[in-house]
Amino acid sequence: MRGFGAFLGKELREIVRTWRIWVLPGIVLLLALSGPILAKLTPDLIKSMSDSGGLGGAVINLPDPTWRDAYAQWTKNISQIVIWALVIILGGMVSAERRSGTAILVLTKPVSRPAFILAKFASNAVFLTVTTVVGAVATWGVTYAVFAEAPIRVLAGATGVWLVFALFVTAVMTLVSALIDSQSGAAGLGFGMLVLLSIATLWGPAVKYSPAGLMSAPNAVLLGTEVSLAWPLATGALAIVLLVGGAVLAFGRKEL
Repeated sequence: MRGFGAFLGKELREIVRTWRIWVLPGIVLLLALSGPILAKLTPDLIKSMSDSGGLGGAVINLPDPTWRDAYAQWTKNISQIVIWALVIILGGMVSAERRSGTAILVLTKPVSRPAFILAKFASNAVFLTVTTVVGAVATWGVTYAVFAEAPIRVLAGATGVWLVFALFVTAVMTLVSALIDSQSGAAGLGFGMLVLLSIATLWGPAVKYSPAGLMSAPNAVLLGTEVSLAWPLATGALAIVLLVGGAVLAFGRKEL
């Protein structure tokens, strides 16, 4: 683990000083701020379209929106848009450094290969966690401003469960990017993993015992559905450790 602390600090400073500080936080904040407003306006927009005949004369009556609709927008957006963006952004977290020659330059200094991979994962995990927390706080604030009610515990639970899944995806992309030289190829495998997990949610045991159960967990927490998350959280955490460990082994055998 030689050089882990120094390289981790370098990675965090690089995130703050480059385009990465704008892309993911920008997406998350845009969704966080617009979600509650969209939830508030959607019934009125549909009603106005119905009244003007824009829906073929069909009359659609929707219940008045509540804070739950705003939170549902948040969980839907982070489970879909943010996860897909995360896969694209992380596709080159290791492979891009290797192709550009930066990895060789770093490893000629007192930084070991395990420290290189672990710092990559840790810096992205910290970045993702901070971004998610800021987005959740923004969602809570706008929801409270719009609906005058915004329970913190429900939002924290749904967001926390999603964050574990997002960290699992980050670990997957760490391994894939360490194995594949192409950023687009790594992203493609990441998308394939998401599709496979989506299919796995159709199988009860996978939802109950594997990280696949974390995909639908935010909505379950939001709706107050009785769902056991102990196994998905435990296997998700174990998978993170194994995936990052696999990335360390793969990068250790990679010719730079």
